[in-house]
Amino acid sequence: MAVVLPATSRESLAEAETRLDSRVDSASLVELGVLGEQLFAVMRLLLTEMTLRRYLADSSVPAAHRTQLADQVFARQLGRPALDTISDLVSARWSRPSDLVEAVEVLARRATLGVAEKDGTLADVEDELFRFGRIVDRESQLATLLADTSAPEDARVDLLNTVLGQKVRPVTKILLTQIVRAPRGRHLEWAAEELSELAAARRDRYVAHIATPVALTPRQEQQLTASLSRLYGRPMSLQIEQDPSLLGGLVVRVGGEVIDGSVSGRINAARRSLPR
Repeated sequence: MAVVLPATSRESLAEAETRLDSRVDSASLVELGVLGEQLFAVMRLLLTEMTLRRYLADSSVPAAHRTQLADQVFARQLGRPALDTISDLVSARWSRPSDLVEAVEVLARRATLGVAEKDGTLADVEDELFRFGRIVDRESQLATLLADTSAPEDARVDLLNTVLGQKVRPVTKILLTQIVRAPRGRHLEWAAEELSELAAARRDRYVAHIATPVALTPRQEQQLTASLSRLYGRPMSLQIEQDPSLLGGLVVRVGGEVIDGSVSGRINAARRSLPR
């Protein structure tokens, strides 16, 4: 799941996200693709170069010195948008060096999702990321192989490409490739779910995770979407998974809030209320 940043790092990341969004709004599809790719490359470098990571995130070092070093390291490898983004990040205050890495990854994902936002495929990307998370949740051996950092990185990426084939959008493949290249200790199903929620957030929606014992009809999905949108005061994006053990009804999870209207939930509640 998403890393919880300390207050100082949260503020720095929020400012960086605002600046990046202005770049996303004015950039072309090609420019956004390059920006995301280059930010992901910086993230992977910072993961391997501990001394560089610590120096660039060290608030006791003057910001001008940190940005100067970033320019020296990255100027020949990055385009101007990516270099400006990194300069903004290293001049900010971070509670921990790992928070800087987290911020670079967040912005890389944001730029990459901006491609799907501009070409109209964001809803498809959201759904594909969610479906991939369900696949690796069911296929534990596949999840283990993809996350095995003792295996060569290229071999893991080749396996991912074999699994995905031509079934997903380019942005989906880019984002999943990055979590396979750098799992950072995360379970792949959690990482895929987080990416799906980020895609939904770019569509200005909440994600409602729905567990149902039977498949919903398109009309039922529309009604449920409308009801939840009224309840939460914002448009909702549904992620639906079948769970026959519920027997009937639905379980709805939005963020940390759970609405259990299932038959099995009512039975369990009744059991708990019985005198012992």
